[in-house]
Amino acid sequence: MKNRITTVIMVLLAVFVTLGGATSCKSKKRLAKEAAEAEYKSRVEQATKDLNAILDDETLWTLEEKEARVQTIKDWNLQNAEVDDLLFQVEKKLARERAQREEEERNKNEQQQTQSANVTIESNFNSIARAGSVSQANRVINETLSLFESPNVPVLIIIKQNQGFNDYDRPTTIENYLNYVKDQKKATEKVFEIKYNANGKINELELIKK
Repeated sequence: MKNRITTVIMVLLAVFVTLGGATSCKSKKRLAKEAAEAEYKSRVEQATKDLNAILDDETLWTLEEKEARVQTIKDWNLQNAEVDDLLFQVEKKLARERAQREEEERNKNEQQQTQSANVTIESNFNSIARAGSVSQANRVINETLSLFESPNVPVLIIIKQNQGFNDYDRPTTIENYLNYVKDQKKATEKVFEIKYNANGKINELELIKK
């Protein structure tokens, strides 16, 4: 009888342990699920907040910081309709900002390039005109020609401006013009406009009387 009671008690204890373990396991799974849901909700709220702030220009973030934030949100892979729509709008906005900045940088670089070329070319004109010898003048002419697409690049010389219209002297080429400066020993024109080809070489030059 005593052995039977002991066996029953052992069975009951085993049942309690099994039930307790199962309950504990279910509890952990529930807590993990709740934590995951809370984290998902938090990320959706944060993503929505950040994306709306970018759209409304309410952040002090740089373009790179905004792009990095968008990438982080995309990496979350939230699969939320509202977030996906905001991402689409924000990516279009940032693409426009990126294109605008690149255009501004190109314009700035072109202006700097033009200013530098203006100084170089006008300096070379003066060096050719004041050269102490023909060989020295020819050396500067060759240096100058290296900036151009070819020796036959057209040179247009403005002799008069009237109400936004230009009157030009007879067209010449850069090679002929440089030799003219060498022969006359004076440079009477300055750079008005420079045009470049895709390789950064000058393919048209406009000058104007000083």
